[in-house]
Amino acid sequence: MYARAQSLETDPKRLLAAIRALRLGAFVVTRDGALTAAHLPVVATETQDGLILDAHVARGNPLWRAAGDGAAALAVFQGPHAYVHPGWYPSKAEDGRVVPTWTYIAVHAHGRLAAVHDGDWLARHLDAITAEQEADQPSPWAVGDAPDGYIAGLKRGIVGLRLRVTRLEGVWKLNQHHAEANRLGVIEGMRAGDADARRVADAMRALEHERS
Repeated sequence: MYARAQSLETDPKRLLAAIRALRLGAFVVTRDGALTAAHLPVVATETQDGLILDAHVARGNPLWRAAGDGAAALAVFQGPHAYVHPGWYPSKAEDGRVVPTWTYIAVHAHGRLAAVHDGDWLARHLDAITAEQEADQPSPWAVGDAPDGYIAGLKRGIVGLRLRVTRLEGVWKLNQHHAEANRLGVIEGMRAGDADARRVADAMRALEHERS
């Protein structure tokens, strides 16, 4: 994962917090020389053996066959991202030595991905991922709210996935290499943008607080 040294993020707690906030990962596996990918919501669990990301796919999805019993895999979590307009840099008026760029937050989880067929595991996983995603609902839905036969039929159509993470890395590409005036100019410019731009501005502002 390439990035300027100032943009690399190695703090495991911050990386895990980002995965849990972003929730959706792009899982990529190579099989027979071809890339297979799927975008999946995950449950992230810290264990004594390291970080584990649990997910599931439809049985018709080729990813679980590519995963097999432990294929090398990458899960990519894309955070907020936004375009940077050069006019937001005060230094543009001074020497014009600025260009557009793109700011973003991303996390890569490397590891071994295995398919899981155990019915009890799948039941626990579905309960856990549902509870996590429904936590902020005023009337949370639970798997037990649906008829048993209905859920049993759906379970036959899915396969579990477990990624045992061996390496976690991230990039917070938020213009850290620019002078303070330029960084603050970008923050102000993005505050007037869309939701992603505003989230980037919030992340940049948090970094400014860490600097102080």
